[in-house]
Amino acid sequence: MQITIRRATHADKVDWIRMRKGIWPDWGDDDLGANMDQVLASENDFVVFACDADQPIGLTEVKIKDHAEGCETSPVGYIEGWFVQEEYRGKGVVGLMTQTAEHWLRAKGCVEVASDTWLENESSIRAHFKLGYMEVERLVHFVKKL
Repeated sequence: MQITIRRATHADKVDWIRMRKGIWPDWGDDDLGANMDQVLASENDFVVFACDADQPIGLTEVKIKDHAEGCETSPVGYIEGWFVQEEYRGKGVVGLMTQTAEHWLRAKGCVEVASDTWLENESSIRAHFKLGYMEVERLVHFVKKL
C-alpha cells in the first residue's frame, strides 16, 4: 500500500468535513466547516495533514498552543484530532500521520506535543500509548440546566 501524507488544500474540503464527522459526530456541518479557510490559510499555528492511498483515507489536525495539560514548555504542539477510514485502521497509518505532525511541530520549535480523547474511546487510548504518549490526567465535564 502506497501512502502519501501532505498538507491539506482547499480541494480536500469535502473529504475533510467527512472525516471530521468521524472524529466529532455530534457536530453539525456548519461547525465542522467553520474554520476550514482559516486553517488552510495558516502558515504558523494550525495545519491539517491529509493522507492518501489511491484515495483520501485519513487526516490529522495539528495546532500550536501556548500551553496544554501535562506539558512543561511553551509553545506546545497539540494533536486536535486524527481520523483514518475503518478499512485502513491498525495498519500504521496513524503512526505515519503523527510522525509527520511531530516533524512539523519540531520545525516550529515545539519540544512537546499533547493530545486528548474521550474516556470511552479505548482504541484511541491504545493508539496514543502505542505512539509513545503518556496519560497525564482524566477529566469529567458537568452540566446543570438552570
